[in-house]
Amino acid sequence: MGLFYTGKGDKGVSEVWDGKKLDKTSVELVALGDLDELNSLLGLVRSRTPDKNNKKVLLSVQDELFTIQANIYLLAIGRLEKAPELGEEKVRMVERIIDALEEFVGPERGFVISGEDPEEAWLDFARAVARRAERSAIELNKKMALPENVLAYLNRLSSLLFAMGRASAKKRGKKEKGPSYK
Repeated sequence: MGLFYTGKGDKGVSEVWDGKKLDKTSVELVALGDLDELNSLLGLVRSRTPDKNNKKVLLSVQDELFTIQANIYLLAIGRLEKAPELGEEKVRMVERIIDALEEFVGPERGFVISGEDPEEAWLDFARAVARRAERSAIELNKKMALPENVLAYLNRLSSLLFAMGRASAKKRGKKEKGPSYK
């Protein structure tokens, strides 16, 4: 057997634990896949940002996403007691960063068209993927109760990425534009 594939084909089913199989379109695997995509995208953004503080924040978020994925996986296989905890302090830390960024850029109540700054555009793309990952987690939560801090963290994450993008644009002197609705 190879390291990266078995050569057997899986017919749309993944073995997740000790013979337990899930359809690849199951809410568990969709949520895990959306989080995996988000984590990969954040790695791309982190590799492209020149801002050392943004690198630090994004690495921390990536690490927390692995904790969230472990919670979902272990819940899916019925072993949540083994899951690493995502404490409330992680949610509060994200909120403090958002508050500081909002103080720096000023609150924005309208929509902002991304793309004035490359880092801001990448962060906005990550924000949209984070929103999808959150929706997938909410859908999964209807089937099996996720830890409360997981949903709270995912809820704050898109706001964090939006605030980071706005701060990036401001640091580079880029003027944000809103939609004209013409």
